[in-house]
Amino acid sequence: MSTRRHLLAAGAAALATSAPRGASAQSWPTRPIRLIVAFAPGGFTDIAARLLAERLGAALGQPVTVDNRAGAAGIIGTEAAARSAADGYTLLMGTISTQAMNVGLYRTLPYDPVADFAPVSGVATSPNLLVAHPSKGIGDVAALIARARAEPGVLTYGSGGNGTSSHLAGELFKSLARVDLLHVPFRSTAPAATALVAGQVDVMFDTLPSALPHAREGRLRALGVTSAQRLPGLPDIPAVAETVAGFEMGVWTGLFVPASTPAPIVERLNAATQEALPHLAPRFAELGLQPFAAGPAELAAHLRREIGKWMEVIRAAPITAD
Repeated sequence: MSTRRHLLAAGAAALATSAPRGASAQSWPTRPIRLIVAFAPGGFTDIAARLLAERLGAALGQPVTVDNRAGAAGIIGTEAAARSAADGYTLLMGTISTQAMNVGLYRTLPYDPVADFAPVSGVATSPNLLVAHPSKGIGDVAALIARARAEPGVLTYGSGGNGTSSHLAGELFKSLARVDLLHVPFRSTAPAATALVAGQVDVMFDTLPSALPHAREGRLRALGVTSAQRLPGLPDIPAVAETVAGFEMGVWTGLFVPASTPAPIVERLNAATQEALPHLAPRFAELGLQPFAAGPAELAAHLRREIGKWMEVIRAAPITAD
């Protein structure tokens, strides 16, 4: 009898422990939700987050407010999200940098992008544009490769800084095209783009919203997009992969929550995000973004591939950020 009473008591305790969590997930949300962006206001990640937050707030019946926690290549904000309660009231707008590239760039990270987070949904993606200054007389990717092989280490490429996505795009290109380009890092992408337009560096993997207006007005020459195929809206610009097999690079964002967040909350967030993306597509297109409609399992698989891909590039270069 004592054993039976012990088992009944243990079962009752387990039910008592699990009931509030289940009830909480079922009634969620009952108060405002915080969406952490690990970068300063005004950038690609912040804009996508604010557009999504408005739609999520309407769908969930509670305000979703963006909390910018910039600093240390996104590490500060991402760590804050990882250490938050797994109750659905703190979300993270993760990026290719915070969730994939930082793993290889930093010897130690105060968070694990796989173990500390549950993926919810992809949000947006955007390829970069490989552009050259017109004075260099480089008309396409093949010409860039030929010039770089003829003059190894002479041509320069600008980036937003050591370990940034524009830097790693250049290193991936160097590796796959088997060329030697000289990396010139700047403190951020904006001054790098300014230097390229001024002819102070030769080429750059810049964001579409930044580079495309200069290319259309003749200040830069568009050599190729970094997506696997040509973009429907830019059919005259070839993909870099048409010349350099296997080259693909897209800046992306996805919605994550702290690990152990109840599955019903993850499912509801995913459903609300997936419902929002078609409505956001026109605004995204104006910004050079495309919806990234990956569910939790697909986003998890994408993240694993991205970590492996960029780890290999970082080790081969080699690159360290600390």
